[in-house]
Amino acid sequence: MTTDTLIVAPLQSPRLATALRSEKALVDALRAGERGERVFRIRSADSYMVRSAANALLQERYAWRGYHAVSLPSDQTSNRITLTASENDETIGTITVALDSPEGLSAEDAFPAEIAALRADDQRICEFTKLAIDPDTGSKRVLAALFHVAYIVAHRMRGYDALVMEVNPRHVRYYQRMLGARVIGEERLNRFVNAPAVLLSLPFDYIREQIAVFGGQPETSADERSLYPFAFSHDEELGIIGRLMTAQKPASASIN
Repeated sequence: MTTDTLIVAPLQSPRLATALRSEKALVDALRAGERGERVFRIRSADSYMVRSAANALLQERYAWRGYHAVSLPSDQTSNRITLTASENDETIGTITVALDSPEGLSAEDAFPAEIAALRADDQRICEFTKLAIDPDTGSKRVLAALFHVAYIVAHRMRGYDALVMEVNPRHVRYYQRMLGARVIGEERLNRFVNAPAVLLSLPFDYIREQIAVFGGQPETSADERSLYPFAFSHDEELGIIGRLMTAQKPASASIN
């Protein structure tokens, strides 16, 4: 059991989703995994070992796509928060939340005018970046879980208004359909990975509304063809917020 675990959830079956409101809840979920139930955990990549595993997955998936290699900073920072998904201690997904700050966002390199326009509109923006999913999991649940916890970090904990995300042009329709994202920057070259990119944006208020309606209801996914039914329920979200509040420094505590 690790203190950086934020939630344990079923990889396939909806029966086991377990908000970490107590150590007993965590132990029960992990024991379910020992009984053969496939579960994964979302954790904050605070340790060297977790960050190294996330880096390995990033390099593997980016190389497979023909992108230039990317890597994570050696340590977690207050404005660059990396999350991972793991099954049996094998990393199967990762995402980094880059909060806007004086050091800027990587999306500014290809889309400076678009980022400037969002700031000029008094929006507090962040970037979801360095996303990688192990294709062998084949699970929308993992992607939805990473996005949900990233949303919690950026919006519920830190009060940011909207996300931006650079994606390959081939993936634009997927994120429009699955998240409701909209295009705010047409195709450019992302020089960091030497690949074409389109800039997407999505207000967190919209995400919050969709999670309130569909979160924690994977059985509705046949009718609601988005990632939101695979998001966590309200109670599970409260459990994640509680774990994050316990882990963070008192000076940064803020709930939106």
